[in-house]
Amino acid sequence: LKWNPFHEDIFMSCSEDWRLQIFEHSSTVPLISFDLGNAVNDVCWSPLSSTVFAAATTDGKVHAFDLAQNKRDPLCSQKIARTKLTKISFSSKDFILIVGDDRSLVHTLKMSPNLRKIGTPQQGLGGNEGGQFDTATIQRNKMVQFLASINKKY
Repeated sequence: LKWNPFHEDIFMSCSEDWRLQIFEHSSTVPLISFDLGNAVNDVCWSPLSSTVFAAATTDGKVHAFDLAQNKRDPLCSQKIARTKLTKISFSSKDFILIVGDDRSLVHTLKMSPNLRKIGTPQQGLGGNEGGQFDTATIQRNKMVQFLASINKKY
């Protein structure tokens, strides 16, 4: 399980049943579910964008998603190893993804420009008291927009 770093009510899970699911904490029904075709060993949210996340599967693939751009499919699925991928993590400062496999190898991936879209203030999303937008507010609002687009009220 991984909690979204920008929205305290949202988390995702992964499992050997090939599914990656995103939940609102008070519901047992997923908001959205993805079948990745192989057991999903690990998932992680981007620390830079509330709607970007990635998954590592047993067939050696990394699947990268941005819910703000595509709600149904990954933006990228790439086979990076002939072994099982076991761990995945975004860098906290750069657009880099680190992936570990079952042979103790570490793979470093630079995120594509499609997955680097952090977001900007949008009309009607509000700001802080001075009308300024900090990164956390922008990202939380971006997730709220996604939730509203799937008919979840926030």
